[in-house]
Amino acid sequence: MPIHIESLAAAATAAERRELNELLGACVRGGASIGFLADITEVEAGEYWDGVLCAVAAGASFVLVARDEGGAIVASVQLAPALRRNGRHRAEVQKLMVLPARRGRDLGTQLMAEVEALARSRALRLLFLDTSEGAGGARVFYEKLGYTYVGGIPGYALDPDGAPAKNAIFYKAL
Repeated sequence: MPIHIESLAAAATAAERRELNELLGACVRGGASIGFLADITEVEAGEYWDGVLCAVAAGASFVLVARDEGGAIVASVQLAPALRRNGRHRAEVQKLMVLPARRGRDLGTQLMAEVEALARSRALRLLFLDTSEGAGGARVFYEKLGYTYVGGIPGYALDPDGAPAKNAIFYKAL
């Protein structure tokens, strides 16, 4: 199945917003530890994406989406460059999400390659991210992509099931 990856505009359509809400909800309910509990509501998801799209409009963040052959959003990832002068060489990779039904098809790997290319095109030399050490985390995935684990904070966040989990902090020099 052909997949197309593109930057999402701040002026996302109503259909795109609906797809983003569905993506977030499906990923969280599927166990992804991305900052929400399993009982996430559509309102909560919508408020989250409102904030993200405001950051995109302000130039403070980028959202990459993967679309299937019909144009539906099936995965996304975000890049948030540091805004202060002493950090303009780095950015945080945030909220890599792949619909549970689409996992295992290298979409996450493709999105991470694209987000790294975007970072390089903006002269960013250091990426960092965190995930959970719990069941909802993706430590092995990021290690396979060449990210270096630097530690974590016990009980940092709750996994979608509400269980406290240590986070896993990673970086990659580009």
